[in-house]
Amino acid sequence: MGMPSTLSIGHCRPHSSLSLPRLSSSFLLQTTPRLSLRIPDVPRKRPAHRGLAIAMSMEAGIGVMGTKLGMMSYFEPDGTVVPVTVVGFREGNIVTQVKTQATDGYDAVQVGYRRVRDRKLTKPEMGHLQKAGAIPMRHLQEFRLQSLDGFEPNQRLVVDEVFKEGDLVDVSGTTIGKGFQGGIKRHNFKRGPMTHGSKSHRQLGSIGAGTTPGRVYPGKKMPGRMGGSKRKIRKLKIVKIDKDLNVVMIKGALPGKPGNLLRIAPAKIVGKNIPKS
Repeated sequence: MGMPSTLSIGHCRPHSSLSLPRLSSSFLLQTTPRLSLRIPDVPRKRPAHRGLAIAMSMEAGIGVMGTKLGMMSYFEPDGTVVPVTVVGFREGNIVTQVKTQATDGYDAVQVGYRRVRDRKLTKPEMGHLQKAGAIPMRHLQEFRLQSLDGFEPNQRLVVDEVFKEGDLVDVSGTTIGKGFQGGIKRHNFKRGPMTHGSKSHRQLGSIGAGTTPGRVYPGKKMPGRMGGSKRKIRKLKIVKIDKDLNVVMIKGALPGKPGNLLRIAPAKIVGKNIPKS
C-alpha cells in the first residue's frame, strides 16, 4: 500500500496515542520570524544658517560707488599719454547704517548711492532710509571695516576726502553681457581653414573620446553665455580727481559699459592696510 501523494491535515485524524499541544497565539507570535524593515540612522544636516559665523571680505577702508562714463586719453605733465576711465558721481554716497558686532555680529558701514523717486522704492526700503534720515537711493552696499570710528548715519562721503591722486583702488562691477557666444569669441579658440575644401570653419571640434571615457569632462570650454558677471580689477591708479566736474579718472579699463554701477574701494595690500592672517 503506497503513501498518498498529498497529506491534508484537515481530513486526517491523528492517532489516539499522539496528541498535539495547542499553540497559543502569543507563542506563535513569539516564535514566528518577522520581517523587520530597519531604517538606518542617517545623520541630519543642520541648517546652514545655524552656528556659522558671517564670512565677508574685509575692506582696506571705506569706499564709494560711482557711474562709469567712458574712456579717454589723459596727458600727464611730461607728455605721457595714459588711457583712463572716467567715473562720475551722482547724488548719494551717504551712510545709511552702521553695523556693529553687538547688533549685527560684524562691523560694517552701509552706503547708499543714486537718488531716485519715492515711488521707485518699496515701503520697507523707504522706512530703512528714513530711519537714518537719508534721501531715497537706488543702491545699498556694505563695506566691512576693522574700525567704525568717525562714521554715523546720514553722513555724506566726499570723494576727494576719501581718495587722493596716486592712490591704488580696487574697482568691481558687472561686465558687459554678450549673450550666447561660440568658442572662438568666448574662449579665444582658433578657427579652421576658410577655404572651400574645409568643412570646419568656426565649429568647436572634438570635445572628447568616444568609448573612453564615454562622456564629456565637467568644465570643458564650450559655447555658452558670456559676460554679465561680476568682476574686480585690482590695484588701479587714480590719475586725476576733478572737483569741478565731480569725476575721477582711473588708469586702465573698468568692467561694464557706460552707465554701469562701479564700486571703488582702497586696494588691499597684505601687511600694509589689511592684516596678514
